[in-house]
Amino acid sequence: MNTRTRFSLRVAVGATALALLAAGCGTTTNEAEGGGDASVEEGFNVGLLLPESQTARYERFDKPYFEEALQELCENCELTYQNADQETAKQQDQAEAMLTEGIDVMVLDAVDTEAAASIVANAQSQDVPVVAYDRLAQGGVDYYVSFDNETVGQVQGEALLEALEEEGTLDDGEIVAIHGSPTDPNADQFKSGAMGVLEGNVDIAAEYDTPGWSAERAQEQMEGAITSHGAEDIEGVYSANDGMAAGIVAALKSAGVDEMPPITGQDAEVAGIQRIIAGEQYMTVYKEIRAEAEVAADMAVAAATGQEYDGGDEYTPTEVEDADGETVNAVLLDPVSVTADNVEDTIIADGFYTVDEICTEDYADTDFCEEVAGEQ
Repeated sequence: MNTRTRFSLRVAVGATALALLAAGCGTTTNEAEGGGDASVEEGFNVGLLLPESQTARYERFDKPYFEEALQELCENCELTYQNADQETAKQQDQAEAMLTEGIDVMVLDAVDTEAAASIVANAQSQDVPVVAYDRLAQGGVDYYVSFDNETVGQVQGEALLEALEEEGTLDDGEIVAIHGSPTDPNADQFKSGAMGVLEGNVDIAAEYDTPGWSAERAQEQMEGAITSHGAEDIEGVYSANDGMAAGIVAALKSAGVDEMPPITGQDAEVAGIQRIIAGEQYMTVYKEIRAEAEVAADMAVAAATGQEYDGGDEYTPTEVEDADGETVNAVLLDPVSVTADNVEDTIIADGFYTVDEICTEDYADTDFCEEVAGEQ
């Protein structure tokens, strides 16, 4: 069954229900604060707010995947989209403008999840349900879809330990841990998962939080760690995502390091994959963004039309608590560790990137690209 048609099949529980839906009447009452007056037949307006464009995934994948999924569920629906460019105040203004315009449901990936509580409250005051996307905004949202973020950190930590064991350097030196933005609750969960694996198994020379997930800031932090501890004693680096890994690699190269220690990442950015096949980054975490976007669209349509999202045949909803202790119905997807050994079986097999996108001129002579070129 096509996952993007699950909603329309699921809500049509008998001819009576379908007739009510076509007439604009929901067949059940959503447990959310508002919503429920829209209909798939007539269409409605969905507001999508994404947090930043520094990470490649949002513009390249999240937005188009969500738009595609929404159109398959509700061909008469309209999408209103804004990107906040990592600015909390800008996102609040964007949300207010969408609500003034008259959106029927909001899908929100918050820049600052605590500050986003005011966005959620404003939406609820206007009977507009909110789906938290990727990051759990405070304020009592209606639904939440993301990845199991502690598992993401655990996957990263386990991969780093495995790499250190393979190189025989687990007991020889120290690692540096460079975490994500302190305003992003996902970053805390990544950190918790990773540190739960790493602490006690490897010496940690230094730890940093990185405002805005900035690659430039990560580079500065890595330079500081090199100055304090010496590049020769740093046997590995925990990096919370691929963008920061780029800054870390730049700092190590500037320090004269030719052979990179194992470095982790996340988001499977094409530049991260290229560093992996070139031996400059050990791994990344691949998250099936298409599935996340499809679930978000499904949740949004359910909330807007007064239905209760139940996950269909493919996903099992769970419950999570936000920072205020509010219980939220959620779907948490599983992450995948990607190293040079399984790029072809994951990233390429899923169509996330093509061989041509990865094997550009600068990487054509890597073992990976020469091997896949020989297979074509």
